[in-house]
Amino acid sequence: MNDKVYQAVKSGTSDNNINFHDFRNLIVDLGFVFRRQSGSHMIYYHPGINERMNIKPEGSKAKPYQVKQLRNLINDYGL
Repeated sequence: MNDKVYQAVKSGTSDNNINFHDFRNLIVDLGFVFRRQSGSHMIYYHPGINERMNIKPEGSKAKPYQVKQLRNLINDYGL
């Protein structure tokens, strides 16, 4: 797991500046499993929780609201 990206997501100080590739890798490292893709939207689910992540890049960056959603899941479920 990339600790630098994890800390950036967890701290919330750089939601607008998270590389999408790193963000997607972090989601997988946290235990999310790729379910399907519809166009540019990628759907990931976590077998241990009843939540899913629907992500889509904004250029080369992750969308800030998706970073916030992941941060909330990290805090709520201790990921």
